[in-house]
Amino acid sequence: MTYLLITGASGGVGQAVARLGAARGLEPICVGRSAERLAGLFPGFRQIEADAASEEGVEGVFASLEAADLVPGALVHCIGSSQVGSLERARAGDLAEVLRINLHSAFLMSRRYVGLMRRRASPGSVVLFSSVVARIGVAQHELIAAAKAAIEGFALSAAASHAALGIRFNVIAPGITETPLTQKILAGDAGRAAAERQYPLGGINHADDVAEAALWLASSQSRRVTGQVIGVDGGFSRIRPLVR
Repeated sequence: MTYLLITGASGGVGQAVARLGAARGLEPICVGRSAERLAGLFPGFRQIEADAASEEGVEGVFASLEAADLVPGALVHCIGSSQVGSLERARAGDLAEVLRINLHSAFLMSRRYVGLMRRRASPGSVVLFSSVVARIGVAQHELIAAAKAAIEGFALSAAASHAALGIRFNVIAPGITETPLTQKILAGDAGRAAAERQYPLGGINHADDVAEAALWLASSQSRRVTGQVIGVDGGFSRIRPLVR
């Protein structure tokens, strides 16, 4: 059995990764902050209640894995947040919180995962999440763009550091994706239509679109892929269609 460790499993993308991964014969290990929510979402799946954006929570995750003698073949780190708004109105504490949830959590989980795989002399795969806004300037996204760009730099260095161990690091940079996190933005017809018009392919991501990419990076099918940032963004960051 191949175990798949999913942090932020209660979120839209995390749920999709767990569901699609199980359909492929993987055994998800779902990490979230609420045991009650995990139990409701993932009956029959392994669950770990922990705040994986805190050092104490991360230590708890890996203590649980070691106690059960579980070695996940991949870590898909789905914890994230967003911060959109005027730079002039942002506070220093806002930046610190965005970095804590996005970058610091990725650092903590990656560090412990690499340590576990090194001790077990096992290859592995780490999939982290950036955003399209780290790849192309989008107004009012300064804080989240900074945090997500930092994740990309972190992953590139980690990929280089651990390639000899067979531990791969890759990043997915999605465009706007329909999840609970974006519910307010996409709630109205006007807001949804405006979001859809931004993307050359039209429309917006569903959670499954992003989860499929994550599962490919987590699997042996991508065994020759490391140090990559893959955009799942409908072409937004790379192309501009002809205007007719």
